[in-house]
Amino acid sequence: MQNLRGIIFMLLAMAGFAVEDSLIKVLSAHFPISQILLILGFGGMVTFVAIALVQGHRLFTPKLLSWPFLIRFFSDMFAALFFISAIALIPLSTASTILQAVPIIVTMGAALFLGQMVGWRRWTAIIAGFIGVLIVIRPGFDGFEPASILALLGVVFLAVRDLATRVMAPDLSTITVSAYAFLAMALAGVIALPFFAPLQQPDAVEWGMFLCTVILGGLAYVAVVIATRTGDIGAIAPFRYSRLIFAIIIAVIFLGERPDMPTMIGASVIVASGVYAFWRERLRAAMETPA
Repeated sequence: MQNLRGIIFMLLAMAGFAVEDSLIKVLSAHFPISQILLILGFGGMVTFVAIALVQGHRLFTPKLLSWPFLIRFFSDMFAALFFISAIALIPLSTASTILQAVPIIVTMGAALFLGQMVGWRRWTAIIAGFIGVLIVIRPGFDGFEPASILALLGVVFLAVRDLATRVMAPDLSTITVSAYAFLAMALAGVIALPFFAPLQQPDAVEWGMFLCTVILGGLAYVAVVIATRTGDIGAIAPFRYSRLIFAIIIAVIFLGERPDMPTMIGASVIVASGVYAFWRERLRAAMETPA
């Protein structure tokens, strides 16, 4: 029952993130990316600062000046800048597919920079995952969209963020770290201001969409925390890939997108590679655990 509860919360979280991405896609047709980053960043920061104060979490500690935290902070900043730009400029289904490469890059980064043992099977899965990304992006072919490189850059920074989180001080509050992650997003909006159109005044409906986006992002994040703290992480984590399914459904039904065959094939390769790499990591961990 614990695993089932964790899976349900993970599915709810991924559905929430997919809807959040679709709202960002819609808003990007009317507002510059810089403004979207500013509103979502400050909105999320205020939300998590309030939660931290209510729950008694410290907002300032010397550990926030450590290299892992600083790397995480700047990675959050550029991940938001590049990935939200990608959502605005390319089909949501394509951006969401490229996003699924994060676990694969994290596995490679853990081997190259954190000294984690990665066998030939997982290296094969990593290579297959990158082939899947190339199938989706199609560099040098007619279907190539240069803006898809923004999604890939966002994925790289998300992977660096996750790697930095692995070596960050474990007693840093998740809520506090989340507040700074949204601050990083807001600062990304400040950086982007000179490169995009002037800020626009949202009407009541558009403010409502921004509010829904902030709330959905916050609730989805909380649901991920509940999911990962419930039951066996090995049974729950693969359901992160459901975000792609939700995103494609939303993109087809509500945004009128029609993902082509290379995108679907690439998505299948990326997801299969990620699930296999995760399964091998779980199997290795089980073999190394003393009986």
